[in-house]
Amino acid sequence: MASGQSLMPWPKPKPGDLIEIFRPIYSHWAVYVGDGYVIHLAPPSEIAGAGAASIMSALTDKAIVKKELLCDVAGKDKYRVNNKHDGEYTPLPEYKIVKRAEELVGQEVLYKLTSENCEHFVNELRYGVSRSDQVTDAIKVAGITGVGLAALGFIGIMCSRNKKQKQ
Repeated sequence: MASGQSLMPWPKPKPGDLIEIFRPIYSHWAVYVGDGYVIHLAPPSEIAGAGAASIMSALTDKAIVKKELLCDVAGKDKYRVNNKHDGEYTPLPEYKIVKRAEELVGQEVLYKLTSENCEHFVNELRYGVSRSDQVTDAIKVAGITGVGLAALGFIGIMCSRNKKQKQ
């Protein structure tokens, strides 16, 4: 492929498949609708074909549903078909996924990094379930980090008290 690079040449995307695009610090998600096109969320200010879903999307509360060529959306970033929740949820029929996605093209929608992002959007289209593992994983990491920092703080306080008691 000229611009976007697939991680694995097979399987090739089929209409209704979810596409995970690996950006430098996060994954952008789109749904494949056929003929090389995907539908995805992008910030309203973004120019079509500019390698959509920049980090600027985190700074806005609105997004535009866009239909663009997968190679343009991916740019130089790697991507893959990733229907990772097929074992947990029954995908809607292919034609329904594509029809629902096509009906949304051009609409401005609410965008929230933690509850209504591109991954929530595509999972809703494919499974009828809004979910983002990136958000869930980030919350887990933040929780673990927070607990770890709290524990370190507690240990520091205890060591400080022990020093004062010995003096």
